[in-house]
Amino acid sequence: MGVLVAAIMAGLNNRVGALALVDIRGVHGYGVDDGHWLSIVYTAGELVAMPITFWFAGTFSFRRYHIAVVAAVLLVGMLLPFAPNYGWMLALRAVQGLLGGALIPLLMGAALRFFPTPVRLYGLSLYALTATFAPNVAIWLAAVWTDQLFDWRLVYWQILPLAGFSMWAVWWGIPQDPIRMERFRLFDSLGFVTGIASLTMLVIALEQGERLDWFHSPLVVWLLFGGLALFVVFLVSEWYHHLPFVKLQLLERRNLWLAFVIFVGMLVVLLSGSLLPADQLAHVQGFRPLQLAPIGLAIALPQFILGPFTAFLLYQKWVDARRLMALGLLLLAISCFMGASVTSEWMVAQFWTMQALQAVGQPLAVISLLFIATSAIVPMEGPFVSGIVNGLRVIGTFLGSIWIGSFLIHRTAAHERGLVDRLGRIGFDPGTGAGDLAARIGHQAFTLSIADSYRILGVLALLLIPLTFFLFYTPPPVVTSPGSKGA
Repeated sequence: MGVLVAAIMAGLNNRVGALALVDIRGVHGYGVDDGHWLSIVYTAGELVAMPITFWFAGTFSFRRYHIAVVAAVLLVGMLLPFAPNYGWMLALRAVQGLLGGALIPLLMGAALRFFPTPVRLYGLSLYALTATFAPNVAIWLAAVWTDQLFDWRLVYWQILPLAGFSMWAVWWGIPQDPIRMERFRLFDSLGFVTGIASLTMLVIALEQGERLDWFHSPLVVWLLFGGLALFVVFLVSEWYHHLPFVKLQLLERRNLWLAFVIFVGMLVVLLSGSLLPADQLAHVQGFRPLQLAPIGLAIALPQFILGPFTAFLLYQKWVDARRLMALGLLLLAISCFMGASVTSEWMVAQFWTMQALQAVGQPLAVISLLFIATSAIVPMEGPFVSGIVNGLRVIGTFLGSIWIGSFLIHRTAAHERGLVDRLGRIGFDPGTGAGDLAARIGHQAFTLSIADSYRILGVLALLLIPLTFFLFYTPPPVVTSPGSKGA
C-alpha cells in the first residue's frame, strides 16, 4: 500500500500540476511559454528516471531507496510554492519530475516481488491504477484545489499526507535488503550519460516542435537528431554492458516486444477517455476543471472494483487473456466511434455512455496486457521489465498528447477554411456580428476536429485487436491451496 500510494502520488504530481497550470501562471505572472516549460521539464525528468531507478534501488536496497525518494518528493513539494523566482520554480519542478519518475516503476517491481502467485494479478491491477485511476481523478483534484478551496499551493502540498503514509508503510512493511555498493564498479557511465541526455533532448524537441514549426527550426532539428544519435549509443551500451539499466535482450521474446508495441498504441487510445472530452468541453463550453471533474471520475472511481474483477477473471481457467484484452480494445473503439458524433451542443451528460465503456474497457485491456507481458519473464527480470513498461507508459502518453495536440491544430484550421468557404458561397445572416460569427466558426471547426480525432483513435483501437492474437497463449496462473499436494 505504501508503494501504491507513492506511485499514485507521483502521477497526481504530474497531471494535477498540468491541469492547474493556468492558475499557477496567473499567480506568478508567467507567460504561456513559461508555463509550457514547467510541463516539459517535469516530463523529461520523469522519463529519464524510469529506466534507471531499479538499478539504484538494487544498490541501496528497495526499502531505503524508496523512503529516501519519497522524502525528497515531500521536501520539494513543500518548497515549490515558496520558489523565489521562475528559475527556482523550473529547477524544483524538474527535480520533482525526476523523483516522481523514480517511484512509479517501483510499484510494478514490488507487485512482482512481494505478491505470491494467488494474488499477483491483483497487484498488477493496483499498478494499472497509475494509468486508469490517477490521470482521471486528477481532474477532480485540480478543481478542488483551485475552484473550491481557492489555494493554488495545494496543487503541490496535496502530496504531504500521502508521502507521510507511504514512508511509514514502506518502513514498517518491506524487509531491509543489504546495501550492494560494489555494483558501482560495474556502473554503466556511458549509458547513464547518453540515456539522460538523449531522452531530455527528445522530450524538448517533441514538446517544442509544433510551436517552433518542426524542421524549420534549427533548435528542434539539432535536438531531435542529436537526441536520436545519443539514444542509439545508449541502446548499444545497454546491449553489451554486464550490468545494464535496461536489459534489451528481453525484447527477443515475442510476448514482450509485441505486448510493448500494443501497449504504446493502447496508451494513445486511452487519451480518448480523458484528453478529448476535456478539450471539447473546455474549448467550446468554457468549462473549468470543476465542471470537467465528472468526466474523469466516471472512469477513475469504478477502477477499484473493475480492476480486481479483471484480475479475478484472468485467474479463471476458461479465460484467454488475449480475448479479454481484445474485448477491452473493442469497447474502447466503440466509445471512440460514439464520440465521433460529438456536436458543439454536447455537455457532460452526452459523454456518460462513452465514459462507461472506457471505464470497463481500460482495465480489461491494460491488466490483461500486463499479465501477458509479465508472464514471459522470471522474477529476477521483473525490475528490467518494470523499467521498460513505465518508460513506454510515459512515451506513449507523451507522444499521443503531442500528436493529438498537433492534429487538432491543423484539422481545426482546415475545417475553419472549409466553413468560411461554404459561408461565402451560401451567404449568412447580415445581422450576425463578425466577432460572434468567428467564435461560432471556431467552435464548430474545433468540434469537427475532435470528431476526427475520435475516429482515428477508434480505428487505432481496432487495428490493435488482431495483434493481440499474435501473442502466444498465456495460461492462467496455477493457484494451489495451502493443504494441497505440491503447495
